[in-house]
Formats: sequence, C-alpha cells, structure tokens
Amino acid sequence: MILKTLSNTSWKIALTGILALSLTACGAGGGASQPNAKPAASGKTSSYPEKPIVIVAPSGAGGGWDKTARSVAKTLAESKAVGQPITVENKPGGGGAVFMAEYATKDKKDNYKLFVSSPPILINNLKKEGNSPYGYKDTTPLAQLTKDYGALVVSANSKFKDMKSVIEALKTDPTKVTVAGGSAPGSMDHLIAVLPAYKSGIDPKKVKYVSYDGGGEAMTSLLGGNADVIATDASSVGEYVKAGKVRVLAVTAPNRLSGELKDVPTLKEQGIDAEFNIWRGIFGPKEMGKDELAFWDAKLKEMSDTEIWKKELQVNVWEKDYKNAADFKAFLAQQESQVKDMLTALGMAK
Repeated sequence: MILKTLSNTSWKIALTGILALSLTACGAGGGASQPNAKPAASGKTSSYPEKPIVIVAPSGAGGGWDKTARSVAKTLAESKAVGQPITVENKPGGGGAVFMAEYATKDKKDNYKLFVSSPPILINNLKKEGNSPYGYKDTTPLAQLTKDYGALVVSANSKFKDMKSVIEALKTDPTKVTVAGGSAPGSMDHLIAVLPAYKSGIDPKKVKYVSYDGGGEAMTSLLGGNADVIATDASSVGEYVKAGKVRVLAVTAPNRLSGELKDVPTLKEQGIDAEFNIWRGIFGPKEMGKDELAFWDAKLKEMSDTEIWKKELQVNVWEKDYKNAADFKAFLAQQESQVKDMLTALGMAK
C-alpha cells in the first residue's frame, strides 16, 4: 500500500514536470507573443468614433445653445475633422436642468452624446429655487469655445428708449414692467434681467420676471407684446435688429460690440456699473474614457483654428475664447465661486 502511494506520488510529480516543459516550449514558440499582447493593445490607436455623434442643445431652437451646437456640428462636418455624422438635438426644460438630470444619471458613460452649455450649468446647481443637484462636476468639460454678453432688448415700437427709462419705470412701480428671458427664475437670463435694477438700488426680487424655454421663445413673447423687455444673448439678436423688429438698449460687455450691435451702449456707459460674461462650452459624460477625452481635446482645438469656425464666430457675433479641457475645468471652478457669491447677494443661493 505504501509502495502504491509512492508510485502515485511519483507519477504526479512526473506529470507536473511534463506540463512545465510543455508551457516552456509554448513560451519559446507560438506563445512567445503573449507577453507582448498588453503593450500592443495599450499602444493601439483608438477607433473612436465608430458611430454617429449627437450634440444636445438643452433648450428650444433659436437661442444661444442651439446656435452654438449647430455651429460646432457644421464646422466639424465641413472641416472633415470627425469621420462620423453629427446631429443636433434640442431638449428644452428648466433652463437646462431637465436635460442635466437625465444626462448625469442615464448617459454618464455615453461617449457619443455631448452637449453645449454656459453659466446656467453652474447657476442651476447653486440656486435655491428650482435648483438642480447636478452641475459641471457631473460631466467631463471638453472645451470652452466662445464668450458672449447679455443684451437688454425691447420691441421697435417700445416706449423705452434707453436703460435709464427702464430703471425709472421699475423704481416707480416694478410690477408694471414685465421682463422676460429664456431661462428659469434664478438662472442666467434672470440674472442679466435684474442686474441693472440691482446695481441701481432696486430690490431684484420685486422685478417681474417671466421665464421661457430658450431665447427664441422669449423673443416671440417680446414681439407678441407679452413682455416689455427681454434679457438674452447679444449674439442672438442681430437678425432682429437688422430686420428693424427690436432695439437693444444695452449690452453687458466691458466695451461696445461689433456688427449689428456696434452702436449699442454698454451698461457702464449708461451709469450702471455691471458686466456679465456668457461663456459657452462643450461637455461630455462624467465617465468619458481617456481615449475619447484625448480625441475631443485635439479635435476641438483643431476646429477652433479653422477658417470655417472663424466665420461662424463672425456671423454670430461671438468672440473666440478657447480653453482646452484642463484649463476649462479650472476656469469652471473659479466661475462657480463667483456665481455663488452673486446668487448669495441676490438672496437666491441655496
């Protein structure tokens, strides 16, 4: 019995040796490529993108987000920077908050869905009323592309000829002046709308503000006589000025703008010490892969230097203000602090 056990043990040792020799032989022959498999895979050029890409404008058609998304899609397509079709989708609601709720939860790994935004992504996350639990930290910032400014606009036949007359009317009875914008209360258009009043010593809470889903709807309200003044993006009103439908009373820029708005005075020129910079950028999902992030970091920089993009800037009266992914992320952290301070001063911070 002892001999049999020893015999079995010896057989097992022999078998182990044979297997070891076999593995060694494989390593010297056809299996020699195995140790190099991981380096080869890690060095492989990413095949992204392999299917169509969607850029979302979290608003209705006609506003700044919509125009930015379409300009980006157009430039990337015409410059052949991306070898896949790019479409634009409009998803309005809550000044971008409705879309963010879906994007930050359901699309956080979708590398084929990007979106454009601006200060509302910070404001919606910081404000008290109707705030969003999601902000820029629930995304991957890809690039800042432009900067724009706010505009205070009235219809062509309005009784208001300048900001002074609007401020006087608000001081007399703020309930008699309806101010509208394309975003929810406490968000960007609202801040632009009440900023001149606030800087003129008027309680911003008393300004009658009506919100719409997007600048296009706010403009329709103005032209239809349902608003006295609208606060919107300066870049979105040029065509209406050219058509003689509206007058722009002021822009929130440090200096006068060009194009159709070249004769419009700044708030500062009218004795109101206020500015508001509307940056616009493009974002990806929070869990975007490294290869995909590197792809967009390179492609968006390339896009920003094309003649096609420069023409889009000129047509839309945008100022180029490109920041890559890392710089944009750092800027957003600074801007978040500034927005929080402003909302706190207006009693709107959560």
